[in-house]
Amino acid sequence: MNDTADSLYAAREPIFPRRVYGKFRNLKWAILVVTLGVYYLTPWIRWDRGPNLPDQAVLVDLAGRRFYFFWIEIWPHEFYFVAGLLIMAGLGLFLFTSALGRVWCGYTCPQTVWTDLFILVERWIEGDRNARIKLHRAAWSLRKARLRLTKWTVWALIGLATGGAWVFYFADAPTLARDLVTLQAAPVAYGTIAVLTATTFIFGGFMREQVCIYMCPWPRIQGAMMDNDTLTVGYRDWRGEPRGKKSDPNAADCVDCNACVAVCPMGIDIRNGQQMECITCALCIDACDDVMGKLGRERGLIDYLAPSDAPREQAGEKPRPNWQHVLRPRTVLYTAIWTLIGAAMIYALFIRPEIELTVAPIRNPTYVTLADGSVRNTYELRLRNKHGTERMFGVHASGDIMWVLALEGSPYHAVPVPADETLRLRVYVTAPRASGSATASETPLRFWVEDLANGERASKDTVFNGTGAGS
Repeated sequence: MNDTADSLYAAREPIFPRRVYGKFRNLKWAILVVTLGVYYLTPWIRWDRGPNLPDQAVLVDLAGRRFYFFWIEIWPHEFYFVAGLLIMAGLGLFLFTSALGRVWCGYTCPQTVWTDLFILVERWIEGDRNARIKLHRAAWSLRKARLRLTKWTVWALIGLATGGAWVFYFADAPTLARDLVTLQAAPVAYGTIAVLTATTFIFGGFMREQVCIYMCPWPRIQGAMMDNDTLTVGYRDWRGEPRGKKSDPNAADCVDCNACVAVCPMGIDIRNGQQMECITCALCIDACDDVMGKLGRERGLIDYLAPSDAPREQAGEKPRPNWQHVLRPRTVLYTAIWTLIGAAMIYALFIRPEIELTVAPIRNPTYVTLADGSVRNTYELRLRNKHGTERMFGVHASGDIMWVLALEGSPYHAVPVPADETLRLRVYVTAPRASGSATASETPLRFWVEDLANGERASKDTVFNGTGAGS
């Protein structure tokens, strides 16, 4: 029984990718610099929104229940914008996967980006592939301990910067940074940084490909997103087989140098066909093209290719142009849906009002009969001012009769609503005894709120309950 249990588990064998040069490696470096630059620097960008409002360009203000993104402000009741962005992100992932395979995994996934950065640090400190393998197999010594401690320290600092940058999105970055250094920040900030530092350190330093293979669900989902017309990294076995040395007259193009295996961060051999572990980072393409160039042979033995083109190429014909694989009904449908959702969100963003009104009748009691026989209803109004300055809002009620309107028991004039705030008011509406609304069960009632600075208005319909409501 123990032998069976042991056979189901295999300890991780560390992977030591070799340095490679080429267009795909350069593209990955560029994406790494841009994505990490955006992540680390965005919280420090300032954006003037006026007095009493945060000046951080991107801020998730949990205490104020706001999300600020440059000139855009999302309120809690506008969460549909966030939902729309998530839907667009999912559709975008489906689109790129159906067109180009796992390009998200290979180029922009945070796990890939930070693992690339950690491998870069490892290579700087311990050397390239052979040196790292030799160090890994060597017994512990003062030199090995020094190199490992230096590497782990740099990894920990990267993890600390990663966790620190994340919490800066949820508070004013300069203020929080000062509080963190002076030990005056909230415990949740230190806890969040500690957790993110540890996970970045472990995932990027020690688990790497295991996160992609065992923890991430996307490798198993991608099969439904890809088909025979998807352009993905593949090996032209009809060109490369049988393998052999350059001097072997019976050998095909592949000289079995294993350069593609040596540079793979997942430790797989792309020549074995499509595999779940492959993240299509395309580093094997750079490695193989380099070898083919040195041997004077045609590049592209390993390349982005569509499985549907294999029979055509084997027959000596040219493959279809890449645009025909990218522009097909499936990808066009994804693009159309993605565009429609984006256009709808932009339209909703530009037409949303700067002032809003909600009305909630107070039901306990439903109405009050006053000493002179008039009937009074009470309502709770919420006046929302989305402007960056305080505004005077006028409140009106309109219906089939003349209303006597009062705010907090006082005759109505106007109320100041602070900038970027929601003001809650209790409003009393009274119908004279002689009016039909005083004796009717329900009478339609509309509340109006007007921004006295620019005349912008918002309305909400409700009902006025008369004495007939209790009969």
